[in-house]
Amino acid sequence: MKRFLPWIITGVFALWFLSTLRAPKPGEFRVEEFAELPVVFNGRHQPLDSVARNSLVQIRDRYTVRTPMSASELAARSPIAASLGVTNRTLSAAEWLAEVMMRPSAADDRKAFRIDHPGVISLLKLPGKNDATGSDGKHYSWNQLSPGFKEIEDQSKQILTTKREESQRDAFDRAILKLRNALTLYMRLKNTVRPQDTVNFTSELAAFESAIPGGVAAVRAQQNGQPYDTNAFNNLLGLVTRYNVTVEMEPPLVIPPHHPERDRDGWSRMGEVLMAHVRGEPLPPTVAAWARMSDAFQSGTGPAFVQAVEDYRRSLPAGLQAEVTKGHRESFFNHMAPFYDALVIYVAAFLFAIYYWFHFAEWSRRTAFALVGLAFVIHSTGLIFRMVLEGRPPVTNLYSSAIFIGWGSVVLGMVLEKFWRNAIGLVVASSLGFVTLIIAHNLALGGDTMVMLQAVLDTNFWLATHVVIVTLGYASTYVAGFLAVVYILRGVLTRGLDEATGRALARMVYGIICFATLFSFIGTILGGIWADQSWGRFWGWDPKENGALIIVLWNALLLHARWGGIVRERGLMNLTVVGNIVTSWSWFGTNMLNIGLHSYGFMSGAFLWLGAFILSQLAIIGLGLLPDRYWRSRNGSPKSAQASPSGSRPVPAAAGAR
Repeated sequence: MKRFLPWIITGVFALWFLSTLRAPKPGEFRVEEFAELPVVFNGRHQPLDSVARNSLVQIRDRYTVRTPMSASELAARSPIAASLGVTNRTLSAAEWLAEVMMRPSAADDRKAFRIDHPGVISLLKLPGKNDATGSDGKHYSWNQLSPGFKEIEDQSKQILTTKREESQRDAFDRAILKLRNALTLYMRLKNTVRPQDTVNFTSELAAFESAIPGGVAAVRAQQNGQPYDTNAFNNLLGLVTRYNVTVEMEPPLVIPPHHPERDRDGWSRMGEVLMAHVRGEPLPPTVAAWARMSDAFQSGTGPAFVQAVEDYRRSLPAGLQAEVTKGHRESFFNHMAPFYDALVIYVAAFLFAIYYWFHFAEWSRRTAFALVGLAFVIHSTGLIFRMVLEGRPPVTNLYSSAIFIGWGSVVLGMVLEKFWRNAIGLVVASSLGFVTLIIAHNLALGGDTMVMLQAVLDTNFWLATHVVIVTLGYASTYVAGFLAVVYILRGVLTRGLDEATGRALARMVYGIICFATLFSFIGTILGGIWADQSWGRFWGWDPKENGALIIVLWNALLLHARWGGIVRERGLMNLTVVGNIVTSWSWFGTNMLNIGLHSYGFMSGAFLWLGAFILSQLAIIGLGLLPDRYWRSRNGSPKSAQASPSGSRPVPAAAGAR
């Protein structure tokens, strides 16, 4: 039975992944089809599904909204749900966005805004956790926050005026600014299709069109100093002012270009098209389709909404087929969530690999290897899918660098396991795969992960050479560092680090450091060439450039220390753990300075996590420096003395600490 157990377990996880690819059961409004419609937001073409997910995660830190069921929904509950007292349901991001854009009166009651800082909750006089009222003390609705809008704005202005630098702001300041940004984003979305207080957009558009002739005539007469119809003048002016809000708020661009073959990027906001209509330009058919869509959703008429979505699709110019196809694919990619699925499987693989260390059960090692392989396939699928969607190499920002570093680490870990079948490579592969995907998940909380790069960095050739190669250098340095962590922890905490295992780990670390040094050096040189072409100088002592150089120098120092006999196994491992700190600083730390030409990846929220990681690595180095008598794997026995660098003769235990 144990012979087939790895395949059975791996098959179960594969079936679980395939089950997540099933399309959700369509509801009355078939919101999934609405979510695939293409728009332009944050400088790129994307489906409404991505707009919804990226917006909601900034507002709520989640991709869904929990909300109480309506009376009809409570009556339609399944017997099991009714017996369990289930009274809430989950809105998908697309359902939430449809409400915000087309039925804001309902969306304003959804507790979509997350506030974690107690000082902000107290300042706005919001209710704390109370089971009787259903308040969880974290999530609040637009209507609950509206009385405190002026206080939020006043506090924000004071913070931005007196604390211009990010480093000067405390947790309360950041919480206030985050809430302000969330409210602003929500307002932008509410005014995407029509002004937020619109009752019937189709009727209002008809009234707008009938008001244009008389209103324009009145405006011209007023400009020429002639008598004019004040009612027609004021009526048109009021409508123009009203629709101008949908321009000033800078919502997503939802109206496609008339002639995409000539101007593929000529998308417009609803208000811009209506203003152009006043100047005599015809309304595109997509405007009427959006109006019918909005009215059908607001009135709760599912069939009419589905028909309006279909009418909108048919009204799109034929030249936008690529955008429509991309919308469908990106929406599917969002639903697939390959990196989350890979993360779960990496955790399972890690547990089986650790089990092997304690019981030496070959079936568990083979299971771990198969699971890592399955997770790697899913990981690779997500990476390639993103590349196809973006039309770019795998690394374009901090988020994608985390994905790629994890991918490269898994490759190296699986290669190690092929040569040394002791589950060490599997532990490194699964743990680094998991950790980097967790980092990527937290980076995604900042919003769109496919946002366009700064123009100076928007060069596919250098993204495919410098960035990819230097990122592989990061990945291999981390793999070496985590192998060193395994060496120290197994040596100090267990009896599993025998002489053969120690030599094997030392050879692994040495070989990977050679690889890391080569790729870090080549990547840094290519970065200098790119900088020379983009900024007119090869090297400028920018923090990011300094970080890349430090990685190269540290790896070179480590190799020379080994070659010169200055350090042996334990010294090599301690220096390699320092490489984790050096690489983390270059990857994340330089971005936190928010200075230099490479500050495009700035994120302040990672400071505590980076600090905690550095402290953990220093603690591991401290363990690595303990005398042999504190290492369980040695206990001061002469037989446990480690080998020399060549492995030909033992060295005294004290020398092994060098």
